[in-house]
Amino acid sequence: MSDRFQRSRIPALPTVLFADASEDYRSMARDALLEGRNVTDMRTVSDGGALLAYLQRAGATEGAVTPVPSLIVIDADLPGTPAGKEAVAALKSDPRTKRIPIVVLGASDEPAQTSAWYDVGANTYIVKPVTFLALVRLMKVFTAYWLETAELPPDQAA
Repeated sequence: MSDRFQRSRIPALPTVLFADASEDYRSMARDALLEGRNVTDMRTVSDGGALLAYLQRAGATEGAVTPVPSLIVIDADLPGTPAGKEAVAALKSDPRTKRIPIVVLGASDEPAQTSAWYDVGANTYIVKPVTFLALVRLMKVFTAYWLETAELPPDQAA
């Protein structure tokens, strides 16, 4: 590829990978991200196996674009193998994904539950919003923080 072509390319949008079993909640999160007017690319998966497959680029057809996420959002009750905490632990133990920030959305605000998520490597734990407006506000806050404000290490991509 020529240097001129490389310089003329539009920079890639930051990608948020959203992992939640509920198709309705994934759709609501996508709408909330758009409503919040954050310029991001959102990809979704429904379970722990699909999350790891996405990150390993497994199953991608030739020519498919599977961007490395700048942020991963995981439902605390994510099913599959690995499920929830095991998925976070697997991501944080893999040198290719350990630096990608992970936000966990859970139902409980119990201190022991919160501590357990941080112990496996979550970067942020937040009680999962149940209304669309609350989800819009939350998406604005954590995407602004993780994608625009926080200084992350270079070359975090897989």
